[in-house]
Amino acid sequence: MKRFAFFAVLLSLVLLVVNGCYYDVEEELYPIQECNTDNVTYSGIVAPIIQNNCLQCHSAAASLGNVVLEGYDNLKGFADSGRLLGAVKHQAGYSPMPQSAPQLGDCLIARIEQWIDDGAPNN
Repeated sequence: MKRFAFFAVLLSLVLLVVNGCYYDVEEELYPIQECNTDNVTYSGIVAPIIQNNCLQCHSAAASLGNVVLEGYDNLKGFADSGRLLGAVKHQAGYSPMPQSAPQLGDCLIARIEQWIDDGAPNN
């Protein structure tokens, strides 16, 4: 019986050591996600970003800071003036948006920037 207990303990220790040697490949655990900025459209890409991150404060109903981003015409004015990109990129001289929240992700900002660079079309 003592011999069985010894082998059980030994087997348990071996299993613990083997589990401790598990090797994680960072690229497999956290794959690099591509940010596709091809064919960025207002209706398909930019409007949903604005809807999900801005309109709770900057809709026609709320209009905090007298900034209304609801609808293409309103957003286009802020895009053309540089205020939209300055705010979401947290650039000096602009109120960082979203206010009291983390900065938008790099990919979301890159998509907005690409849309503006393309002339902010209503597509």
